Amino acid sequence: MKVGKIVGGGLALFAVVGLGGFTFLSAARPIARPASTEVVERTPVRLARGRYLAETVIGCMDCHSKHRDDLYGWPAIPATYGQGGFSFDQKLGLPGVIQAQNITSDPETGIGSWTDGEVMRAIREGVARNGRALFPMMPYEQLRALSDEDTRSVVVYLRSLPPIKKAIPDPVLDFPVSLLVRLSPQPVDGPVPDVKQEDHLALGKYLVTISSCVVCHTNQVRGRPVKGMEYAGGWVLEMPWGRLVTPNITPDPETGIGNMTKEAFIGRVKSFASLGEVPAPKARNTIMPWLEFAHMPEEELGAIYDYLRTVPPVKNKIENVFPDAPT
Repeated sequence: MKVGKIVGGGLALFAVVGLGGFTFLSAARPIARPASTEVVERTPVRLARGRYLAETVIGCMDCHSKHRDDLYGWPAIPATYGQGGFSFDQKLGLPGVIQAQNITSDPETGIGSWTDGEVMRAIREGVARNGRALFPMMPYEQLRALSDEDTRSVVVYLRSLPPIKKAIPDPVLDFPVSLLVRLSPQPVDGPVPDVKQEDHLALGKYLVTISSCVVCHTNQVRGRPVKGMEYAGGWVLEMPWGRLVTPNITPDPETGIGNMTKEAFIGRVKSFASLGEVPAPKARNTIMPWLEFAHMPEEELGAIYDYLRTVPPVKNKIENVFPDAPT
């Protein structure tokens, strides 16, 4: 009888705590600071830097544009830059449907009516203009590392995109992720300085981080990375042309890139620089931004290679990157 009372009391307490947690999360808003009132000065230098970052390094246009599925490298169509619409859903192992938003300067369906401060806050802190928490498929957890000046440059570039009127639905997330996502955003906790180009390893870490390499090259379960498997690949992506399994880029010599020299690494990336509109082999297309990264300076590619050599090696053999391709 006493045991029954104890168990019953425990269940009741659990129910109360659970209900309290549900109520708290239901009413919670993401942790956010007020958006900066800064108006970013538009300069040619910032525009050029922002274009390089958004189109080549960070990959903003990779998610927020329409693509040519039939061409190798899945290139974005310039006339659609920023319009959004690409769907991240259960086929990619995500808990719901999240569509890349319109980030053109259209005032009704894009970010034309947002302040510069609101755009910067969304990029690095994961909070939309209306206070909604962005799902971290938008890699604000990595872009927290983006320097203040580089963030301003990205804003200047985004403001240069022609307005495209294209309304994108808000995310529809499965429970309980629909509540837990509100805990993801975090304010940037201070000034973020530029990385010195001469600090080779720091530059490599910066580029790898803002490029979100860890996002694609880590297996995902319900939209969150598997701990201990960072950079080890294994995320199965169901793309229009078939399944794609991301490879292991840790320095493991057997299953990663441990045996690849720096010269071979740079050479492989740069080999895509002269690639034009090449039809994609059947079921062998890729979302790896070879076409974009090929335009990075060799110094930066070398810094990326050097940094990847410092991440913990993980033994994770990827048997077939293109499992649906004909043999």
